[in-house]
Amino acid sequence: MNMNRRKFVRSLALVTTLAAMPKLVFARAVEAFKADSVDDVIKNLLGDIPVEESDQIKFKIPDIAENGAVVPVSVSTDLEGVDRIYIVIDNNPTPLSAVFEIGQRSVADVSTRVKIGESSMARAIVRTNGKAYMTAKEVKVTIGGCGG
Repeated sequence: MNMNRRKFVRSLALVTTLAAMPKLVFARAVEAFKADSVDDVIKNLLGDIPVEESDQIKFKIPDIAENGAVVPVSVSTDLEGVDRIYIVIDNNPTPLSAVFEIGQRSVADVSTRVKIGESSMARAIVRTNGKAYMTAKEVKVTIGGCGG
């Protein structure tokens, strides 16, 4: 019986601690996911950090997406101190498609699938050491979007 009380007290303490934490700890790019323009997405994600074009980002996404509902994307870089990678699709109703938080000892190499509603510019943005770098590529959607 004692063991059950201990587990209960520990669980109660954990729940109380989590409930007392500010909501901001759990909030992750919520406003950026609600934004409807690329400029608003970047402002929400990066604030006043300027974004520079970079050829040090490897951004793999097809030139022509035969099915806009599942487009494979991968982003990697050898830049030092990467803490976040963002994928933005300009013409989607909500342009921010993905946010990846990169740990200090992790390799900055991510892959996912995104939906692209119509032909659009796709962007990979990498945040590192208080700076932001971007590369972009035009993607034409032939099926699963607007067809052009």
